[in-house]
Amino acid sequence: MSTYIKPPTYLSRYPRSLAGIPLLYISSASASLGDALLGYSQGITAVFQVQRSFIRRIYGMNVSTKQIIQETTGVDALWPALLIASLSITAFFSSLASAYTSNALGRRKTIRIGASLYFFASTIQLSAPNLITLLVGRAIQGLGAGLLSTTVPIYQVEIAPANARGILVGIEAFCMNAGYAVSAWVGYAFFMDSRAEHAWRGPFAVQAVVSLVLFVWTFFLPESPRWLIQNGYKSEGLCVLADLHAKGDVTDAGVTNMYHGIVHTLEAEEEKAGDVAGAVAPWSALFRDYRRRTVIGVTSRMFAQLNGINAILHFLPEHLAQTGSSIPRALFYSACCSLLYPAGTVPGMLCIDKLGRRRSLIVGSVALACSLVVVGNVQRYVDSWPKALAFLGGDRGVLLGICTYLFFFGATWGPIPWLLSAELFPLRMRGKGMSAATASDWLFECIVGVATPSLLSMLGGGYYFILVGACILSGFVVWLLYLETGGLPLESIAGVFGDALPPETKLEFDRNESAVEAVGRVQRWSGCGYGHLRARSVVSTTSTQVEGMSSRSSLVSVAPRNFTAGSSQVTLVGGVTDDDGEKAPRDCRGADREAYHKNA
Repeated sequence: MSTYIKPPTYLSRYPRSLAGIPLLYISSASASLGDALLGYSQGITAVFQVQRSFIRRIYGMNVSTKQIIQETTGVDALWPALLIASLSITAFFSSLASAYTSNALGRRKTIRIGASLYFFASTIQLSAPNLITLLVGRAIQGLGAGLLSTTVPIYQVEIAPANARGILVGIEAFCMNAGYAVSAWVGYAFFMDSRAEHAWRGPFAVQAVVSLVLFVWTFFLPESPRWLIQNGYKSEGLCVLADLHAKGDVTDAGVTNMYHGIVHTLEAEEEKAGDVAGAVAPWSALFRDYRRRTVIGVTSRMFAQLNGINAILHFLPEHLAQTGSSIPRALFYSACCSLLYPAGTVPGMLCIDKLGRRRSLIVGSVALACSLVVVGNVQRYVDSWPKALAFLGGDRGVLLGICTYLFFFGATWGPIPWLLSAELFPLRMRGKGMSAATASDWLFECIVGVATPSLLSMLGGGYYFILVGACILSGFVVWLLYLETGGLPLESIAGVFGDALPPETKLEFDRNESAVEAVGRVQRWSGCGYGHLRARSVVSTTSTQVEGMSSRSSLVSVAPRNFTAGSSQVTLVGGVTDDDGEKAPRDCRGADREAYHKNA
């Protein structure tokens, strides 16, 4: 079926002047707006629980600030849980469905669909007159959240070089955590007029604007080069690799080696499975051929939730208000605390590739457990105090523990599970592997979100010690089962799990072969087929070998019509012949290619 919905060609709309490092990091940051939306949606639901106008409109109860602080609003704990569960449940199913959309439509179109669902859901919630309408909006938003939370991490690891994969996924995690921080400050700002309904409707308007920006920008994102190569767009995939990593130079050794690795890994997987080229592995392969990787991906995302992050984020202002803070001060403290969340991502982002995934997670488990011990003990003592002693400042002790917790979570268990679940699986299994891992994330977020209000009400500060146990267990599981995958190209990670890797190949040239002949052979060998191939890198007339790749592309380069050669650089100008014999100009980076390719 996917064969009929794929476009015949792919057009790149991004400015060619950005090719290289600027394009790589702009693409990463732009796609990360999807994660910013996820973080933002977590924060605004936390603010709503202490909004009088929200409680009156959605829950139908006219309450005072004093009742909110004393937990005597009469609002059943089921209602806040439903707000969280309505999004998490649909996100669970959407994340599983994304395995099909991201493989059939591509990564950037799936991100575009997720952004459009977010925008539609935001407008519904912005105008919601009652709880039912709000739940419908949250459910639609969950569909977008499932697509974005699965596809954006895959996109990040597929455009990233091996030595910067942690940094790019760290950018993604930073945007998610910054989205939560922004929502906390937006909620605090709108609370200044808490009696008016725009105090809780306003944050949805901000969410709609961000989702619209993401939707528009997806038209300029480069498609994942690995997806292009897997689906038969080898020429376009090579060109995007060159634009992302070598300023558009398709003869760059790093680009050719990367292309070679992708193509041969796909060929090896197809030969092993006996499938047709470009086919996607079935779900059963997750548990038959990639069992350990599946366990790592699923448990990493599971423990990210069981370690308590959303038990804290979804209810932070409410928790602080119940430890003695006034509502405005609880919101202000929550906003200040939220800044530690993205701040922790920065050192984590810089150290993930150096320290490794496994060691960072173990350190994170210990730090989170210690932080939650502080929060739990302070909360237990505050619970035993008479309300008249609230001025003693128990909220500050809880705040200190939560700040420490958010910093270390942002550095370790925040970004690394997303990175692991996206990089573990081979290309033909990546969509389904990431879907299974993300589905476990949403499933356990739903469980934690539904259980937390009731457990806090019954256990008080003792609930945090359940989270401490989960942190200790997560560190033990990482030590026992996880393998280190940092610093390796995506196509080499299979070797860590004992899979055979394809042998490296090199294209040999005669010592007396001219530079023009050498570049021409690279062009024919790679299957690039671009008529205006500009070799930016230096090509020596006495070079003995060029490292590159092999391809079964249907495009065949023809003899160059003319060339210019200087002392150190070469420019080839030629034509290309397609399968149907039509001769058309193609430029790996120029306007001729855009004029020829028409993407619906």
